[in-house]
Amino acid sequence: MGKCLSCCEPTSPSCEPTFTSSHPPPPSSHARAAPLVPPIHTKDVKQGSGDREIPALPPGKLPIPPSEKKMFGQYPKLPPILKPNNGDTKRLSVVSRECSDTKIQALFEQYKEPNEEAMLAEGIEKFCSDLEVKPDEFIVLVLAWKFQAETMCKFTREEFLSGCRTLKVDTIKGLQLKFPEMLKDVQNKQLFKDLYRWTYKFGLDADTGQKTLPIEMAIGLWKLVFSKNQPPILECWLEFLEKHPNIRGIPKDTWDMYLNFTEQVGDDLSTYDDTDAWPSLIDDFVEYQNDRQNQNV
Repeated sequence: MGKCLSCCEPTSPSCEPTFTSSHPPPPSSHARAAPLVPPIHTKDVKQGSGDREIPALPPGKLPIPPSEKKMFGQYPKLPPILKPNNGDTKRLSVVSRECSDTKIQALFEQYKEPNEEAMLAEGIEKFCSDLEVKPDEFIVLVLAWKFQAETMCKFTREEFLSGCRTLKVDTIKGLQLKFPEMLKDVQNKQLFKDLYRWTYKFGLDADTGQKTLPIEMAIGLWKLVFSKNQPPILECWLEFLEKHPNIRGIPKDTWDMYLNFTEQVGDDLSTYDDTDAWPSLIDDFVEYQNDRQNQNV
């Protein structure tokens, strides 16, 4: 057990064992061991009318029986692995990789207001210009929602940093490539409802402590939030609001319930039930529409 294994290899001449007279020596190293299967030699074999020569197999190689040859048939070729082209590779490298906080901070610094920890109106306008969108486009509203911005025309450093982390982007190009995905997200009914309800708070002037959305702002935001999927009754609703200057503002419950209203009444108010607990402004709108229809009849 204490000897080195390398010293016991039979090929090492210095480690050949010695034998006493009581044990016979092993066969000579020049003697060949008997093969397990007799070798097949080259000879002529008659088959039918012709003769053919069977090549001799190398020592130790056995012929494959015909019954087993089927196991070694050719496998079907696998289809080649498609590699993305250069454009797809660049897109994946921009969007899929982990974003860098350092790059996000540097991006924010390009647009923030001097001596402020926020991007304000001028900075946001330049930011939108670099994104190749207009500040009043629907996608900008969705982007502000993704950032969970609290005030219109303002992105704080924390909002910008958190939003870019969520989207996993740190460049203008990365944000642009996220636009289709963001627009697809808000096609989901529940996500759109979240965007819609957030929009009310986004339109309030937090600096003055507003609790009710001014009617002009509400009309503008209704047009914007429904710009990609406009309810049939929206135009009549906005016309009603514009023709009644005594309506100065929209409470939050009216804003929230209006989305449910558009989903239930369709385009002709035929399914409207006045026994439901609708806000009074919506009841007034339905009465106004019914009076108009009766006058037209």
